[in-house]
Amino acid sequence: MDRVAEHAVGPGRTADPLVGRVLDGRYRVEERIARGGMATVYTATDLRLDRLVAVKVVHEGLGDDADVAARFVREARAAARLDHPNVVAVHDQGDDHGTVFLAMEHVPGRTLRDVVRTDAPLSPARALALLEPVVGALAAAHRAGIVHRDVKPENVLLADDGRVKVADFGLARAVSADTQHTATGGVLIGTVSYLAPELVVDGRADARADVYAAGIVLHELLTGRKPHEGESALQVAWKHVHEDVPPPSLLVPGLPAYVDALVVRATSRDRSHRPADAGVLLHQLHRVSSALADGVREDPDLVADLLPPPPREPSEPEPTRVVTVEPTGEPTGEPTSEPTGEPTGEPTGEPTSEPTGEPTGELWPGPALHQAVPLPPTPAPRRRSRRGPVLLLVALLLATGLGAGAWWWGVARWTVTPGVTGLGQVAATERLERAGLDVAVGTPAFSESVPAGQVLRTEPAAGERVLDGGDVTLVLSRGPERYDVPRLRGRSVDEAQDALLSSGLAYGGSVERFHEQVPAGQVVRTEPAAGTTLRPDTEVRLVVSKGPRPIRVGDWVGDPLETARATLEERGLRVEVVGEEFSDDVAEGSVIRHDPAEGTLTRGATVSFVVSLGPELVEVPEVRASGVEAATERLEALGFEVRTEQAAGYLGLGYVFSTDPGGGASVPRGSTITLFLV
Repeated sequence: MDRVAEHAVGPGRTADPLVGRVLDGRYRVEERIARGGMATVYTATDLRLDRLVAVKVVHEGLGDDADVAARFVREARAAARLDHPNVVAVHDQGDDHGTVFLAMEHVPGRTLRDVVRTDAPLSPARALALLEPVVGALAAAHRAGIVHRDVKPENVLLADDGRVKVADFGLARAVSADTQHTATGGVLIGTVSYLAPELVVDGRADARADVYAAGIVLHELLTGRKPHEGESALQVAWKHVHEDVPPPSLLVPGLPAYVDALVVRATSRDRSHRPADAGVLLHQLHRVSSALADGVREDPDLVADLLPPPPREPSEPEPTRVVTVEPTGEPTGEPTSEPTGEPTGEPTGEPTSEPTGEPTGELWPGPALHQAVPLPPTPAPRRRSRRGPVLLLVALLLATGLGAGAWWWGVARWTVTPGVTGLGQVAATERLERAGLDVAVGTPAFSESVPAGQVLRTEPAAGERVLDGGDVTLVLSRGPERYDVPRLRGRSVDEAQDALLSSGLAYGGSVERFHEQVPAGQVVRTEPAAGTTLRPDTEVRLVVSKGPRPIRVGDWVGDPLETARATLEERGLRVEVVGEEFSDDVAEGSVIRHDPAEGTLTRGATVSFVVSLGPELVEVPEVRASGVEAATERLEALGFEVRTEQAAGYLGLGYVFSTDPGGGASVPRGSTITLFLV
């Protein structure tokens, strides 16, 4: 993925709509860091685990393409299977309302492309040191049956702390030992500068395509240039098919020959001449690195081991024809038994009436009209030597011996592996032993067509040659590959995703639901249910708890207690009366206050109430015939307000004649008592 520079949003610029958005309720997009042909990479904060991640988002519109979405899901699954320190880890994959994304390990730093731009050509030792962790990551992928398909400097990340990580397994495809895969949908996938010839020709790829791309990257690190360049991608692809990658020393003289040999071997156009996978390439790279570290300048044995086999000898030339051109324009001549040493050919059309000096049809430009292409001079006969018969006899004996040896080594000591596919282990063993072969049992493998316990295949395969008395390994069928959905209730979403992937199933997203018993953030159940048997990579959806459903308390001050009790208990809450108080403002039996006063609770929680007893009543004491001061003091001590008036026939004595309300009456505290004086 090509790195892009980020600029502040100014006039005429549009802010990236994804920045600031939270994907799948978990990943808050922070900043765009890279953009490629199919997706854009952002830094993001994982709100659930409080960590910085890289999020790759499919470009708008592509997320609706089922093939694009499938490739993203395949990237997540392929990378999740790789546990290697030099592979960028994929944490999560999701679809947020049409925005398809991957959450990956964040690797701050730069790419190998940046190193090529600024530092190349590199010394052999540094180039190999940078490439070694890349090849190690590819070796781990190849052991897992995964081909990267897009190895290039842009996909190699160099962290600030020195770590080297291989990213973007979006083109990776898991392959089995007996299945070939073509590029998705018949479309040639990959960056053209690093495509192996077989990918250009027929779209087929195996681990050796990654080896080829790694060899191209090494050539570029050593020279600072790509080995094949052109004005168009088609021209570059044509060169991959028809031109060998030149040794780096042609551009950087003085490189050791074994470094050239390593590059030439890895980038051989004939993939059968390349290292079988990245593990073999890593071994060869270690040998070259050791030679460099030891200061070895010349190592013919290492060069011989690394160089691919020489090209085959050309076949015998076809008999040539001596042609003379008569005035009639008709060519004549007979084929000779030996080549003439001159380029000749069959005429393909009528000759011109005048010589042009240019080839006509397939005729090589030759003598003028009315002349013949001269035959080679006939050698003078030699005298027959007496040594001839002796040498002939020796040659015949030698040829016979060589032929017998070749027959023995090439044919006689070999036999053909019998076909035992579909037989049980006992029957297959008996048939192979009758053929003089030893039998071993290998690791069983899944099969959709061969029942469990029967032979799925043999190594070597049926019909292939095997030495007499050699070993044939039986691979028995385990039957169809099926996995049970694990029990995930109570686990976190991350733990559940890991459990699904390790069980051979795929994470199909999650949906949140309220639940009274399962805490928020934990899995309530799976869809399909736990224990269901599924095909590999079947998607399983998680139902995740949002915690108990919140219940609104409401405001019940001034309302009758029984009304509040009935409503809240119907909602699933408990009601408790914790006290009663006199109140001049709240009627008896109604709510003075409650706790909590507002907000929400969960089912089974308690709401505490204080209920009104109504106003507090106080008995009016009898104060008739008392002095006005004494009566006033006594009433005020009980909380009453006191007012005085003159009774009828007032004499000015200052004694209480009567009260209103009268003595013995019960009235609310704070009421006004009127004293009538005489």
